[in-house]
Amino acid sequence: MAVSSAGTAAKTVPDAPVLSDVMAELAALEEPRHREVNVKHGDDHGVNLSKLRAVAKRLKTQQDLARELWATGDTAARLLALLICRPKAFDRGELDRMLRESRTPKVQDWLVNYVVKKSPHAEDLRSAWFADPDPVVASAGWALTSERVVKKPEGLDLESLLDIIEARMKGVPDRLQWAMNQCLAQIGIEHPEHRARALDIGERLEVLKDYPTPPNCTSPFAPVCIIRYVSSARSSSSERCEARAFEAAGTAIRGLDACREPSVVRMSSGVIWSGAKVDLPLRTSETDPARHPRAFSSLR
Repeated sequence: MAVSSAGTAAKTVPDAPVLSDVMAELAALEEPRHREVNVKHGDDHGVNLSKLRAVAKRLKTQQDLARELWATGDTAARLLALLICRPKAFDRGELDRMLRESRTPKVQDWLVNYVVKKSPHAEDLRSAWFADPDPVVASAGWALTSERVVKKPEGLDLESLLDIIEARMKGVPDRLQWAMNQCLAQIGIEHPEHRARALDIGERLEVLKDYPTPPNCTSPFAPVCIIRYVSSARSSSSERCEARAFEAAGTAIRGLDACREPSVVRMSSGVIWSGAKVDLPLRTSETDPARHPRAFSSLR
């Protein structure tokens, strides 16, 4: 501990972490079992993400160190960089370059969700990436578009988005297909006027219909996802209306009816939707137990 000239003890200020020390710590966290699992999903690192987040929590925000970690090209180092960086400190060119350097799914996902979405350049990059010829870059544009569909749809041509999804989603590479399917589901969930068409497109294209999904998880198949989330929201809304109706006049039925649109959708996949109820077959490709899928994070 440092001592001042007046004899008063002063707190020692710790030195900023050295890149080599942080890299050594990440190397010590490497676990072959985690790497084996991650490689199956396209990610080339073996660091437990909970332990990685603990390192980031200790380091706190350090933009200079984040840039150094990113420059190593190491996947675990780049994930750590995205956790300790200052998102608004990156200029548009840096973010574009970082995305094009992000070739693993986890790095791309964290870059878009933890950094780009918080950047003042997010909308400009969304427009630029949306039609990029590189499907990995384009998938980031679609991910940002899904964000706008939910949070700021004003100015988006949802009909045109559905046109593009209908024409292209079936034949594009996996990561772009995943992002386009996410956008389709979000349009169906958030915008009732487009819900019937979103359900129809999903049913006809059957993208991710047979994606392995464990019990108690929602399939990424857009029609199932749309129906489950909408029906859940309606059920919650009905409960709120019921409580208000009891308080106001003791007529719960009126409160419930005010929240429900009378509608029935019968689908080829066996899903029947009526009001706030969803009936599913006991065993379908969407609900069979299987290994954990990629997280359909935006719809959780």
